[in-house]
Amino acid sequence: MKIKFGELMLEKDAPLSVFEAASELELASRATLCAVVNGEVKEMTYLLEGDAEVKLCTFEDEEGKKVFRHTAAHVLAQAVKKLYPQTKLTIGPAIDGGFYYDFDSDVSFTPEILKSLEDEMKKIVRENIKLERFELPREEAIKLMQEKDEPYKVQLIEELPEDAVISFYKQGEFVDLCAGPHLFSTAAIKAFKLTQCTGAYWKGDQKNKMLQRVYGTAFPTKDELKAHLEAIEEAKKRDHNKLGRDLEYFTTVDSIGQGLPIMLPKGARTIQLLQRWVEDEEQRRGYLLTKTPLMAKRDLYRISGHWDHYLDGMFILGDPYDETKECFALRPMTCPFQYQVYLNKKRSYRDLPMRLGETSTLFRNEDSGEMHGLIRVRQFTISEGHLVLRPDQLAEEFKGCLDLAKYCLSAVGLWEDCYFRFSQWDPARTDKYEGTPEQWEEAQAIMGELLDEYLGKGNYTIGIDEAAFYGPKLDIQMRNVHGKEDTLVTIQIDMLLAKKFGMEYTDSNDQRVNPYIIHRTSLGCYERTLALLIEKYAGALPMWMAPEQIRILPIGDEQADYANDIAQKAQALGMRVTVDARNEKIGYKIRAAQLEKIPYMLVIGEKEMAEGTVAPRSRKSGDMGAMSVTDFLAFAKEQIDTKNLEN
Repeated sequence: MKIKFGELMLEKDAPLSVFEAASELELASRATLCAVVNGEVKEMTYLLEGDAEVKLCTFEDEEGKKVFRHTAAHVLAQAVKKLYPQTKLTIGPAIDGGFYYDFDSDVSFTPEILKSLEDEMKKIVRENIKLERFELPREEAIKLMQEKDEPYKVQLIEELPEDAVISFYKQGEFVDLCAGPHLFSTAAIKAFKLTQCTGAYWKGDQKNKMLQRVYGTAFPTKDELKAHLEAIEEAKKRDHNKLGRDLEYFTTVDSIGQGLPIMLPKGARTIQLLQRWVEDEEQRRGYLLTKTPLMAKRDLYRISGHWDHYLDGMFILGDPYDETKECFALRPMTCPFQYQVYLNKKRSYRDLPMRLGETSTLFRNEDSGEMHGLIRVRQFTISEGHLVLRPDQLAEEFKGCLDLAKYCLSAVGLWEDCYFRFSQWDPARTDKYEGTPEQWEEAQAIMGELLDEYLGKGNYTIGIDEAAFYGPKLDIQMRNVHGKEDTLVTIQIDMLLAKKFGMEYTDSNDQRVNPYIIHRTSLGCYERTLALLIEKYAGALPMWMAPEQIRILPIGDEQADYANDIAQKAQALGMRVTVDARNEKIGYKIRAAQLEKIPYMLVIGEKEMAEGTVAPRSRKSGDMGAMSVTDFLAFAKEQIDTKNLEN
């Protein structure tokens, strides 16, 4: 058999492990954690029995990080079972930035107990315990877990497909049901930290029992762990859920409900600014503005397919199963509403493309555990649009949608932080999607060609089973300060819904045909965008989108009229200006403006009033020196008009 490690190749007659093969070529080292064998992640003890292409992975590789942290999760589980034997095990995966394990225990895992678990984990690491994989037939696997009194593991085994390989990992006296892979031994887990314990429902279902989820992170060295923990502390300072409240952008009220934020004046103003800007830009690009209802009868959602595919995610007004009475639902999307604009009269191929845009308020019944500040909420506003077009217009219009998204995200400074996912259907789950395999293959082939042309091959990932139920989509993704991935913008190709809604146009051959549709957003959810902007800029939003751009600070009452006169001149130029005329010392006023992250402060004393000048201070660079009122306002207007992100 031939075993390839990149350009190097090893030929062997008898099976050998990945570690043995790598060692013969002097490729293995302490940094090697696992391997990708013919596209699948395997441990170093995996037996090679045929031709193979092997890539060795270290902690620098995502595969290596996951195997390392998955093993750390097993070390945590072993420590829990050692100290609290009555605890029942559930699942413990690696996640971005760390790992977690869910436990069913009568013991509350307080910070003190987490510390004791860390101490026990250190003992397990020092013991250098090997992790040994073994497999069992289904009945024997169930019997083993029953003997160990692990009911959740029994349930997991019973839910596996009939032909599934059921594997376990043994480390000392501890055994856990797991698909793996894992490290060779516990000794590699040099540096780790248990960060918190939260509640989590079994399988994420509120109908199931509440478990305790212990989060942690792990690294090969203490220095890497220290740097990571310091980054977490910095992230906490930037977390919009705290900073946005401290700066009074938004708040929440228990009596109103989770996921229903109140936008305070600063937040409301910033979102309004972004909405108006996007609407104006869309109009400039040929979009027609619509305004449609916030709810509709279930009949509309049945036509679109949302009633069959998305009912659990909708807020229902009435009994959805009582056909004798009207039943309404708040809209989770705008597409079936905007289609009615197209359907208002007969259309010709000359009418296309028709670009429809709307600032839409939407409602989605998110699980309570999924919601976080402004990033994931139950009511939100979105720059939603639908383009109805001929097949020959698809490439150009898709490019236009991507260009609009790039322009909007670049203007607010988020484009550089984005990455791309081509979200496709899962052919094995045809019940989840509308349309035939042939239709999906056609749509995905077209989108793949467009993405290769406009983004470049290799500049996006593929997400199987991430598509909308009616078509593939491009998801423009970003991570918040805690590393959690969220979608900012989507662009979807839809070849199905036009026919379901009876949308047609007369083509150049005088035939009635169905158009294609592109579903897209330009800046996405405004609440989520505001959250990510607060985090990116640590609350100091660039001047052009800041809710308050300039604050004028008169030193005494004598300068009040002069300050108000400057404010009026700035406001006449469209700037957002306030005057702090409180009877406070100027140092106090400056400090207050700095804490509120106002882009520019204008200090005015006797000298400035006498000379007709101002003494501007930048929140970024401090004292800017004396300037005439005219010069400062010209400078400020240029900063705003050019959408300068550096101020």
